[in-house]
Amino acid sequence: MANPNQYFLLADHIKLSLLERQRAISLNLEPTSQDGHISRSLDSLKEGLDNVTKERVRLQEAGDSAASTTLQEIENNLRSQYNDLASQFRGVPTDTTSLTISHPNDPALSGDFARAAERPRVASSSSFLKKSLRDTANSSAAPSPKSVRFSDAPLVQDEDEARNALFPYRDDPTAGPPDQSHLDNQQIHAYHSRVIAEQDEALDRLGESIGRQRELSIQIGDELDEHVQMLDDVDRHVDRHQTRLDKARKNLGTIARKAKDNMQMTIIVVLIIILVLLIIILK
Repeated sequence: MANPNQYFLLADHIKLSLLERQRAISLNLEPTSQDGHISRSLDSLKEGLDNVTKERVRLQEAGDSAASTTLQEIENNLRSQYNDLASQFRGVPTDTTSLTISHPNDPALSGDFARAAERPRVASSSSFLKKSLRDTANSSAAPSPKSVRFSDAPLVQDEDEARNALFPYRDDPTAGPPDQSHLDNQQIHAYHSRVIAEQDEALDRLGESIGRQRELSIQIGDELDEHVQMLDDVDRHVDRHQTRLDKARKNLGTIARKAKDNMQMTIIVVLIIILVLLIIILK
């Protein structure tokens, strides 16, 4: 059985993946690109949980109550985390799911969890900005009798039409759209540039977080490879010692058979000597 700490590390990896999945959803990105990886990680965690259960049962049958109790606590903790993570991945979170995925088992990963739990400020307006820019480019490329020209002193009517075309929606329906009545075309362009820059910054943070997640996955893979190699070494040692035990058992059987044959021969010689003595004495 692998070290239970590896299973807790795998659980942290799944938590980070689910947090990144939530960030992708908040950025209007496709969140299903990592679903296969998360599903395989959950299957690995389930297999590890089954291994812990088997080891606990073995220790309990062997009479090691202290180790069995410790593994029972580890098993309960892992099972609770697995159920919460699986529920979150399937889209049916429980009351304890948010608490589970936001708290790492390893305190050293608290910084990564804090960055992964951040929500971008301009995520909801990203698709609108892209659509607005595409609409502006298409309207400038196609001939239209109502074209909008950027100038230092635009007409009031043109400015109102441009403002209505650029801001048809609002991000927060309860708060209402921001007031752009005092902005000219250059200021509107500057506002769009600033919003796009903030969006790029949020995407950069998401890319950094995904990079950290990739590094963590590589570390987990390296440690799993090392454990597989250690298990192979243990299997080779067990096979070698088993061969030695079989040879020793065979030698003991041979010695026991020889000792039995020699004892019978000794008894026969003693009886013959006693018989000879009795014959001599009776004469």
